[in-house]
Amino acid sequence: MISNENKKLAQWAMDYALKNGCQAAKVSLYSGSNTSFELRDAQMDKLQQASESRMSLFLYVDGRYGTYSTNRLDKKELESFIRNGVESTRYLAEDEARMLPDASRYYKGGKPDLQLLDPQFSAVNPDNKVALAQAIAEEALGKDPRIISVESSYGDGDGFSYQITSNGFEGETQQSWYSLSASVAVKGEGEARPSSYWYESSLYLDKLVKEGVGQKALERTLQKIGQKKAKSGRYTMVVDPMNSGQLLRPMLSAIFGSALQQKNSFLLDKLGQKVGSDKFTLLDEPHLIGASGARYFDSEGVATERRSVFDKGVLKTYYIDTYNAKKMDVDPTVANPSILVMQLGNKDLNGLISDVAHGILVTGFNGGNSNSSTGDFSYGIEGFLIEKGKLTLPLSEMNVTGNMITLWNSLAETGNDPRLNSSWRIPSLVFEGVDFSGL
Repeated sequence: MISNENKKLAQWAMDYALKNGCQAAKVSLYSGSNTSFELRDAQMDKLQQASESRMSLFLYVDGRYGTYSTNRLDKKELESFIRNGVESTRYLAEDEARMLPDASRYYKGGKPDLQLLDPQFSAVNPDNKVALAQAIAEEALGKDPRIISVESSYGDGDGFSYQITSNGFEGETQQSWYSLSASVAVKGEGEARPSSYWYESSLYLDKLVKEGVGQKALERTLQKIGQKKAKSGRYTMVVDPMNSGQLLRPMLSAIFGSALQQKNSFLLDKLGQKVGSDKFTLLDEPHLIGASGARYFDSEGVATERRSVFDKGVLKTYYIDTYNAKKMDVDPTVANPSILVMQLGNKDLNGLISDVAHGILVTGFNGGNSNSSTGDFSYGIEGFLIEKGKLTLPLSEMNVTGNMITLWNSLAETGNDPRLNSSWRIPSLVFEGVDFSGL
């Protein structure tokens, strides 16, 4: 955690910067650690442990702006570091859009603890961490003669930050995380070597799903044996909740201030317009207690709030930080989303599949891209052919193509199965009339 001594050091550093030529300044402190154990066939393959402490300074000098970081938190060394930073900043180009947020927009404190830090984090025995990774490996090892290798891993980490600005913000955050993952490779048909994975994560160790990870990885891998291409054509596309966020990502990137300011967004000037189907409703819920991504303020210290991002397909907000808002001469919002929650339907993935007569279930995206200016996209996919509500042929080496606005206007159903361990709670999705190329 950030000690009171280091908090006082941050305050001193800010004052020192102001006395040595800065008109405004921000200082942030970060301290964190992480551990990972990687096993191959239940035997230790790689161990990594790391810890980090740093101070970052954001200096506003004569209309110019510079950022500097150091892990040497000695006051004497910081004196020369700060003076050199101020002098270096004077060599940069002027940019009048660089400024601290209006102080009225800062988070003022007083809200309940978001409960993002496991109080037992430092007490977890390393032997228990290795045992968890071994246990999920053993769920797969020896279960099928075609298995080539089983890789499993355990990871955890904690992080603490403290931030102050010269115009009145002070804020502190803390969090922990844990993860388990497994990856299985098997001998397929001919020279094929199908592989797949599964993972679980949590902020608290006692809430981490510890069983079934290796089993699911094996099941997902065996389902890939015999992958082929289906005929090119227009299909109903179902995307599982492990991959549905991939299709949302270009829509989010297009509403960030950096893309809008550069006019590199297919959603430029679309605020208040319908860009998706009535099934497309997405909220930003930043204050969910004990949830990954929860926060009371963004990276600038600006207070977060519940936001409607898309409401029945209508674009309701942009994510615009102070800098890009000044460049665009518009009002700022917040720098980026916190917890994205999509409106749910009433069926899980299997229920959605059972309603599809002729479609493709996408269980992975393999390369490709989306054009940020036009929204046109092309992705490689793998998955399964759906015929009369049943999964039949496993698929690979096919492409899905289209335009993001057209795609989201074709959203027909949402599932009830988002991964709640993610800050993007996006369920299974069903899109009608999507173009696939194969045979």
